[in-house]
Amino acid sequence: MLTIALPKGRIADQTLDLFKQIFGSAFAFENRKLILEEAGFRFLYVKNQDVPTYVERGAADLGVSGLDVLSERDYPVSYLLDLGIGKCDIIVGMKKGQQLDPNKPQIKVATKLENIARNFFASKAMDADIVKLNGSIELAPLIGLSDCIVDIMETGTTMRENGLEPVATIMSSSAHLFANQNSFVTRKKEILDLKNRLKEVIGGA
Repeated sequence: MLTIALPKGRIADQTLDLFKQIFGSAFAFENRKLILEEAGFRFLYVKNQDVPTYVERGAADLGVSGLDVLSERDYPVSYLLDLGIGKCDIIVGMKKGQQLDPNKPQIKVATKLENIARNFFASKAMDADIVKLNGSIELAPLIGLSDCIVDIMETGTTMRENGLEPVATIMSSSAHLFANQNSFVTRKKEILDLKNRLKEVIGGA
């Protein structure tokens, strides 16, 4: 039985829908249960940022998580397949009308994606003072807590409603299937079979 860690919310629902298309069973977590066993698979329902940890530590053979989450920590896992769901961009956002000034000696950046932000500004030879926030990040530039934000953007509505706009795209992200490195060796046939089945469903969608 392969164990698969899924992030709570829409990505889990969409991933389970792919399994339903392949295997025909009703893949759904009941009530507040955190474990689902169906059609020879065990699914774990965990917080988005924790999915790679479950996989890296061997508590799950496979995981599904956004590329942004995986890139933030550069986890030692085996990337298998872009599922094409949960699409978003990681952007730099500033007050409307403002632009990044590469000559500024230091820029204050509000974000929960500390490493992605730091690496981006380092690539621009800009010193970033990272302000770690876990929510309502759009507020930071409006009250002078930061010069800009680095955040996930799906539609951009929240940014626009708060007088911000994207000034740079750092990366595009979507949900990826990935494997524990040991599991990929010891259970390679099972894992590749699942990968190929998922790939067929995605290709035919």
